[in-house]
Amino acid sequence: MTISKPSFTMGIEEEYLLVDRESRDLATNPPPDLLRDCEARLGTRVTAEFMRSQIEVGTKVCGHIGEARGELQELRGTVAEVARQYGLAPIAASTHPFAHWSQQSHTDKERYDDLANALQATARRLLISGMHVHVAVEDKDMRIDLMNQATYFLPLLLALSTSSPFWGGENTGLMSYRLTVFDALPRTGVPERFDSYGEYERLVRRLVKAGVIEDGTKIWWDMRPSARFPTLEMRMTDICTTLEDTLTVAALYQCVLAMLYRLRTSNQRWRIYPLICVEENRWRAQRYGITNTMVDFGLGEQVSYDELLTEVMEMVALDAEALGCADEVRHAREILSRGTSAQTQVRIHDDAIAAGATKDDALRQVVDWLIAETVRDL
Repeated sequence: MTISKPSFTMGIEEEYLLVDRESRDLATNPPPDLLRDCEARLGTRVTAEFMRSQIEVGTKVCGHIGEARGELQELRGTVAEVARQYGLAPIAASTHPFAHWSQQSHTDKERYDDLANALQATARRLLISGMHVHVAVEDKDMRIDLMNQATYFLPLLLALSTSSPFWGGENTGLMSYRLTVFDALPRTGVPERFDSYGEYERLVRRLVKAGVIEDGTKIWWDMRPSARFPTLEMRMTDICTTLEDTLTVAALYQCVLAMLYRLRTSNQRWRIYPLICVEENRWRAQRYGITNTMVDFGLGEQVSYDELLTEVMEMVALDAEALGCADEVRHAREILSRGTSAQTQVRIHDDAIAAGATKDDALRQVVDWLIAETVRDL
């Protein structure tokens, strides 16, 4: 049976933290009118998130990266404009530089109440924000086949996105501390491997029958077949503070899937490595971001992140041209040159301390940069 080519349309979800412009701390209980005003202008593209100090946006289905850019410019801009009316601002960062999870409360919603009750302290610590990228792969079995292969590339994307070096006012020494918090939840991490979509469905049914989950949305892997859309949903990355970086990560993910499909049409495929290999590079991305090495398991040795990224960019060059996102893919070189959000946050903090600022003032300077950078490319 001939399988039609995936459309590779995309959608992007971003979770923002809401901060008080005066104190730079999180808005632990933002006014309900803020969300209602956003909904009046953005409709269902904006929703509440688990923590009251968060707000989530999601683009419509986008045919190309240019549409996604326009959507995110509108979404970020509108949330920022509305928040300003209440003395608040959104920041696109996966952790707040100094806020403490124990001072937060979750949104009053049945789904979130159930999560808080089931997960207890692991849920109360979920003061983290992420970015999810959906790419349409309409055929279910191909969705699984591409997921099995694409997990190898996810740590490369995580490294580019890192934006969570601080936790509770402390430099964690990690570029993505967010994942250490999220990994405390069940059903997280690198996804299982499956021979078919039917095998995946049987797993979901088994968990539902056992009363462990209600549906597939409660499987929180780094990549999963979406339970709501005919897409492969990538969930490993931090949220990028800079909008152009978001588009680069999304474009690279889209191109990797297109490249793997292209190999398939030539009766080729990416080698499937043991999960521990992917997990090792995932850890290296968490710890070092783009500043160190990753393991090239084909060569069986560590190589610089720059070298690995360059190789992947060359592999997807044809797909980037075909999908109209070559500029966004090339922007990855800019991220390498200036550093990720996590690197910039640490640099701002350390420079402020070196200039005589107190620790609290240094952290507030980091928040000031996050506020400005979140809306810079709008």
